[in-house]
Formats: sequence, structure tokens, C-alpha cells
Amino acid sequence: MADRYSFPSNPATNPDSIVTGRKGSHYRFSVLTERLLRYEWSDEGKFEDRVSTVAVFRWFEKPEYYVRDLKDSLEIKTSHFHLIYDKKPFSPEGLRVKVGKDVWSYDGKSYGDLGGTARTLDGVNGRIGLAAGVLSRSKAYAVLDDSESMLFDDGWIAIRRKGHKDGYLFAYHGDHKAAVKDFYRLSGNQPVLPRWVLGNWWSRYHEYTADEYIELVDHFKREDIPLNVGVIDMDWHLVDIPSKYGNGWTGYTWNRDLFPDPEAMLKDLHRRGLKIALNDHPADGIREFEDEYRAVAKYLKHDTSKGAPVRFDCCDKKFLDAYFDVLKVALEKQGVDFWWIDWQQGTESKLPGVDPLWVLNHYHYLTSKRGLGNLEKPITFSRYAGPGSHRYPIGFSGDTVISWASLEFQPEFTATASNIGYGWWSHDIGGHFSGIRSNDLTARWVQFGCFSPIMRLHSTKNQWNSKEPWKYEWETFQVMKKYLILRHRLIPFLYTMSIRAAYEGEPLIQPMYWNHKDDEAYTVPNQYYFGPDLIVAPITSPLSTTTLLGGVRAWLPAGRYVDLFHPSLVYRGNRDVYVHRNMSEIPVLAREGTVIPIDSTPKLANGSLPPTEITILLVVGADGYFELVEEPLDEEASMQVTPAQSSYRRTPITWKQKEGIIIIGPEWNGVANDRNWRTWNLKLVGHTSTAARIDAQVGSHRVTVVDGGKSTLIELGPVHRFAAKGTAFEISLGDDLQLDVVDIPARVHDVLYRAETYYDTKEAVWRLITEDGDAVEHRVQRLFDWGVERTLINALVEIWAADERASGTAAGHELWATDIPKAAEVEEVESSGDEFVVV
Repeated sequence: MADRYSFPSNPATNPDSIVTGRKGSHYRFSVLTERLLRYEWSDEGKFEDRVSTVAVFRWFEKPEYYVRDLKDSLEIKTSHFHLIYDKKPFSPEGLRVKVGKDVWSYDGKSYGDLGGTARTLDGVNGRIGLAAGVLSRSKAYAVLDDSESMLFDDGWIAIRRKGHKDGYLFAYHGDHKAAVKDFYRLSGNQPVLPRWVLGNWWSRYHEYTADEYIELVDHFKREDIPLNVGVIDMDWHLVDIPSKYGNGWTGYTWNRDLFPDPEAMLKDLHRRGLKIALNDHPADGIREFEDEYRAVAKYLKHDTSKGAPVRFDCCDKKFLDAYFDVLKVALEKQGVDFWWIDWQQGTESKLPGVDPLWVLNHYHYLTSKRGLGNLEKPITFSRYAGPGSHRYPIGFSGDTVISWASLEFQPEFTATASNIGYGWWSHDIGGHFSGIRSNDLTARWVQFGCFSPIMRLHSTKNQWNSKEPWKYEWETFQVMKKYLILRHRLIPFLYTMSIRAAYEGEPLIQPMYWNHKDDEAYTVPNQYYFGPDLIVAPITSPLSTTTLLGGVRAWLPAGRYVDLFHPSLVYRGNRDVYVHRNMSEIPVLAREGTVIPIDSTPKLANGSLPPTEITILLVVGADGYFELVEEPLDEEASMQVTPAQSSYRRTPITWKQKEGIIIIGPEWNGVANDRNWRTWNLKLVGHTSTAARIDAQVGSHRVTVVDGGKSTLIELGPVHRFAAKGTAFEISLGDDLQLDVVDIPARVHDVLYRAETYYDTKEAVWRLITEDGDAVEHRVQRLFDWGVERTLINALVEIWAADERASGTAAGHELWATDIPKAAEVEEVESSGDEFVVV
């Protein structure tokens, strides 16, 4: 039995950090850091030192602060805030804190104008309001009120005393990362995830049979698309039940008509490399028709003579024990790996302030530790219950409408969740219900899913609505397949990022403003960092009927960037740019010096085994470094929920730009034996200009130009992971390699050739960009004055102004047609010499 009533905590505050009055005082302030303040009021004069859902670790080292305590006033001052208080019940007039030039006056509310996240996206079609996070832009502070949250006392739920006010002031003045990292210090880190979580998930609300489900998994294999997780929706259990029992949403008894031998089916799925989760709507408890009804009733001494149900009661410890240790353990012994908790019945329970979702998330996560031999790490899958929910991954964001508006909001929603430390959302990729069938929309959603925290395909019960890639038109099928395979290949990178998130307080996805103070960083809410070096700008609008490209406005920080998957374009930074891609591409921009390891094992398999072959994606132009992190080899460490950070295997990868040297290894915590080899490749993304020289220099290593002539691949072959005496593998490629210069005529020709517009328009625009001798700024203006369709203008200007090194560049003179219509209106134009005549 898992010890679900024990978890790491240190909720009492360092007494040296407490400022309060004499015995019986009604106020207490805790200066946790020079920028983090806790404030409390108690009508009874009794303060709260128990764990709350927000605050688990309140013990911080004493910071430097100063106190001025007079009869009717109190001042607390640190290097970052100045509190003034009248010693009366908290009020806007009596409790104020100055942070920078701003003053916070107590109002009993949370405040964080950059937003946090929301409980669910159920039924959402577009944007919704978000609860506050711990970050602000317009103020130098954020506030997290904790007066109403649930408590834990000796591992079990507890309620707050009446008349108690409790909250935290974050005085971080735009230092967003520091604020979130201190939130993690207070609330606990994101947990370590098992590697398999980061691969592809399949989910569908559908009445599968066992044979149909096995065939589905085998079909993915035939298509060479790896899967790691199968989520079986509610039809796994009996749903057509006698009306006297109510509805069939809650259930714990297999539907034997669909799954005659559940244990055999689960074994078959495990042999195929999948972990399996079952859907659970627990609200209706355990009813008489359930297989485990009598066993649960016996455990609880419940009277079964009249068939009365065992009511769901999250506030009854004995019920939870029966729920986990009688009811669910029976299913887990059959092979169920973890649970999808689909609680949709609100926040109320029989105890004030106790939200059933919090109880379910907390105790499911802790109970899942009993499955570590199979799961590797605790895991659950459920909706967001409020600040502190990051401790219970994975998050299920709910049933969204299938629409462009839903997709448009999800990147922002995902990135902004990091403002409250919530880093592992799982969305219904492709949307859940309603809407229309759209190949374009589905392809874009899958691309976003590849570059989101969790990649889970899902859809509702509808014969017309399913996400099997092969059920779409050929082009869309190929796009979906490409990004599902890519997602699996990214797992070495993603696992490293998950360890960074757990130990360093750096979520995988971060809003642009976390890393840049520029005002422009706040203007691109759908753009985000994916790890420390990749900038993702998902396309969330339909293809242009003129260019046949999707477009998105992006902002690039200072530097130079190349698109990992469209390496023919190199961009100078410190500017806005409209980025355009065909349906098979999503903008993933990597700055110079980026190093990304991916799994290039030729034949991928389900289950995320450590890769036998790795390809390093390298963007030359600046020094680069990446430390590949893999699970500990030590068996004892690998079975710990949070292994020591020093126990992980680590392989440093270093790029020295000036010398042109790549260094791999040696692996730390590896095994020094003759069989410890791994095959490595190196891809120079967007660099081909010295491929011949590299080929001559590296000798026996095969060098080829790939990506349609836009990148160079060097096959390094087997490299010993430990190496003799701890030395590393090193190879020189030549001094000071640079990204290739954009070929403006070639790229402009590509766009014009595909554009569905008038031939005379194409010819005139071609001559304007490539042959006209007028000053470039005048030619850019003429392109606008001619009335060329606006999406085509932006696609051309993107190329023309991308690279300041290119011959004929418009860099510094770009203009954007910012008013891009949803459905472009194309005007007919005729050639008339060198100018256009609109007709």
C-alpha cells in the first residue's frame, strides 16, 4: 500500500523571519525573502503553520530586513519593498506596501496581470479569462491570496479557521523568472516525470473492442508512428445500466462485451510498449452492480441489504482508503497503469473550502507511487485545481471546441500557465467536439501539439470525428505523421528539459517576456520559448488562398536565427516579422549557438527506450552548449521519486564557434565497458557553404548535404560514451562557420511560383524585387502602392528583409501589411510597363 498520507513538507516559518505583535496579536508578517512577503490576520490570534495547497515549504533562510514598530504603526523594509501597517484589521487604508513606484493596498484579492491559468477549457471556443499568476507587467508586484485554500494536517485534509486572512506579496518588479522560482520554493517543485510521458498519447471517446484497440495500435506501428500511452475513455466500463442506478458516467466494472479478457488485453498492450490509463468519473461512487461493490462495502461496513450505493465522499478518509486500496487496486493488478481523473462536478464538498478535485489529484498522485516498478515515477492525469497543482502532473485541459479560435488561444494558454508554475498541460490535440472537419486546422493543431508539453490526440464520440492520421487526406496524413514521429525523436531533448524543470524551476514552455525585458516581448502571447534556445510561433489561422501559406506575426530578440525545419531562411533579430509556412511546417526558430539532441534511431519503437543513435542539431554562428540528461543507472536512485540531481547520466555537448570544434562527452555516471557505445551524427542546420571543406577535413566520416540542399549532415559513427580516462570525443570542422546567406531570388521565386494570383502580377513583382535598380526602400513602398494582395506582400517582405547579409536585401526597410484579412480579396492587375494598373 502506498503511503498516501505522507509527503515532503516544511510548512512552519523561520521564527527569525516573523514580525508580529505581543502575545495574542492578530497580525503576523513573514519576510520569506527580500522580495516575498507573507501577511496574515487572525480574529482569534492563532496563525496558520499547516501545509496549504499553495504553501508547502515556508521555511526560508532569514533575509535582511528592517522593522520600525511603534504603538499604532508598523513598518517593514527590505531592499525591494516597504510595508506600512496601522495594526488594525487589514484594510486598503491600513495595509500598504510600496514596491518600486507602485503601492499595493490590501483588498483580499489575488493580482497578477500577466495571468496564470484556468481550471478547464471545457466547452471553450476561443479565449477565456485566466486566474492570476505571480507575475505582473503594469505593477511591480503580484499578490497570491491563500485565505480560502485547503489545508493538510498530518497528511490528511483540514479546513481553515474562520476570520483568517492569508496571502503572499511577490515584489519582483519584472524579474519574472525569480518570482516563479521563489513560488516553487514556497509551493514545491514540479516533479520528475518518467520518460514515456513525453512521447505520443492516443485517446478517443469511442466504444472500442479489445480487438479493435489492439488493431489500432498495430496500425500505428505499420505506419511507423510510435505511441507511448493509450488512454481508454469511459466506455471501458459498463455505461448502459438499469435506470434505478442513475447514469453510466461512473463505473469500475469492465464491459465484458467489449473487453472479454481485460487482463490479457492489457498484457498485449504492455508487450507493445504502451502504458494504459482508464477514464474515471468518480462522482457517483460505487453502486450495487459493480464487481467490487461487496468488497468495498465490507471494508467500510456498509449495509448492502437494500443495495444502497457507497457514496463518493472525498472528505472521508476511510472511503478514500477503500476507493484506492480495494476498488482501484483490483484494476491496477489487472494491468491499469494510471488514471484519467475526469471530475466535472464543481468545487464543493461537505467540508468548507475542500475541493474534491484537490483531494483526488493529491491522493491519486501519492497513491501512484505503489506502481513505481512499472510507472517509474508517480503520475496522474487530471484538471487544474488551483495554485499548487503543478505538483500533480499531468494536466488535462478539458473538452474544447474544434475551431481556429480554440487553437488560436491554446499556445498563449499553455505559455501563461507557467506564470503560476504549471508546466505540463495536456490538450485535446485537434480539439474535442463540435466544429468542422478541416485538414488545415488539424495539421496546424498537431504541429502545435508536437511543440507543447504533452502530445495527446483526442476526439469525442462521433463517427465523423477521429484523429487517426491515415483517415485524413494524403498531405495532412503526411504532416501528422511527420510531427508525431518528430515528437518521439525529441524525447532526449524533452527529458532533459523535464529534469531542468524539476530541479531548476525552468518550465519547458516560457512566455517571451520571461527572458526579455523588451516591450515587444509582451505583444506576442502565442509565441514562446520551448527550452532555452528554441522560439516557437505556431500558425493558428487558415492558409491564405493567394499564397497557399499560413502566416503568423513573430517578434525576434536581438541575434540571428534559422528555422530548424525551414533552414533556407535566416533571420536577423531585434524586430517584428511575419513568418509564412506551407501546411507541412511550423516556425521553430533557433538562435546561433543552439544545440539540440534528437533520437535518430532508424526504427523507432513504442515506449521511449534510450536512443541508440543521436543526431545533434547545431546552429553555427556562436558558441553552444547542451547537457544531455538521462535516467540514473543506479537501481536505487532510479526507483526514487526525486533522485539526487548528481545521480543522473549526463553527456555534455560543446560547440566552440571560433575554432569550429564539436566536443561530445564524456558521459558522467555512465558505465565504462567495451559495449558502452552510441552512434552520433551532427547536422549543421542552415549551413552548407563549407560542406566540401568539412568533407575533406573530417576524413572517414561521411558528409552529405540534406534538407533539400540547406543543411550538412556529418555521420560521426559509434562514439564511446565513457571514453578512456574520461576523455571526450572531439572533431574539428573548420574555423568560424556561419549560417548560409539567404538566396533572396530563389526564395522569392518559390513564393511567387506557388501563389494563386495573376501571372502579370508575378512577373512585375519579380522584376521589382530582383531587377529594378531603384533604392530598395522605394521599391518596398511601390510593392504596397501597387495594391498587391496583402498576404503576398508579407510573404515576400519576409524573405526580402530576412538577412541583412544578402545581396539586394530590404533589411531595415521592411513594411508589413498588418491588416491581413481572414479571406483575402484579390484584385486583378495588368502589366503596364514597370507599373501596375488596377482594373
